[in-house]
Amino acid sequence: MTIELTNEEKLGIVNQHIKSVDYNTYGLQLDLLEAQAIPEPDSVQITSLNNRIAVQNARKAVLVEERDSLTADATE
Repeated sequence: MTIELTNEEKLGIVNQHIKSVDYNTYGLQLDLLEAQAIPEPDSVQITSLNNRIAVQNARKAVLVEERDSLTADATE
């Protein structure tokens, strides 16, 4: 027996994922602020945090694209 999720259920899941990515991104931004606040910031750590933020932004872009496709399907 297979259960198919409705668009509304899928949208709820996608929105939860987007929120999770937003939380992670904000946490990384705070980490970056802290890393930059010290007198001699560690450039490796700052580069790593910037890369991790870029990854979160890419993840969110894909999720937003998925959300938009589900929204478009619902209006058709």
